[in-house]
Amino acid sequence: MAGKVFVLSMLTMAASGSVAAYLIEEWSNVLSGITTIYYVTTAWMTLKRQAGESGLFEIVAFLVAVASAAGNLAFALHATNSETGLMDGIPAGAFYVFAAVITLFAVGDLRLILRRGIAGTQRIARHLVRMCYAMFVAAASLFLGQMQVFPDFIRETGILFVLPLVPLVLMIFWVIRVRFTRWGRKAGIVSRETAI
Repeated sequence: MAGKVFVLSMLTMAASGSVAAYLIEEWSNVLSGITTIYYVTTAWMTLKRQAGESGLFEIVAFLVAVASAAGNLAFALHATNSETGLMDGIPAGAFYVFAAVITLFAVGDLRLILRRGIAGTQRIARHLVRMCYAMFVAAASLFLGQMQVFPDFIRETGILFVLPLVPLVLMIFWVIRVRFTRWGRKAGIVSRETAI
């Protein structure tokens, strides 16, 4: 139940953020919201699918990831060629990073499609990476993208730069624990039959 509430909250946040960005014509944030929806839905579908199963959803998700990477590259080029070196207040380098990250996710989608699904620890790791990365995007949007709404004494501590990193640290910890230790089998999450 907690997972469903989390997914619904993330989807609501990303969709409302995209709509708000569209209304004020911040195209980079429209794309960011759509990409966050991609992260959350692919994480959710990873567990909704049976082990070793894939279908039309994964193909559509792959195409969304490719389109997002292309969009971020276009924004990067636009920012590079602008007088300020920015687009929507974001430097070109950030868009190159966003494009590289979503390209990695697209490669993961393509591998899943070609293998016709995944199982075991790979399946759990895929879910963890995508959900934690979506949480990182949301936390960075709040703590770094909206710093002005926090009181001065909080901004002066530097905590707003640390908080978005927490999901990434937890992601790394859990992926290592799930993929490279026997924890999954001991916890009964991954059986010998489903592990790849």
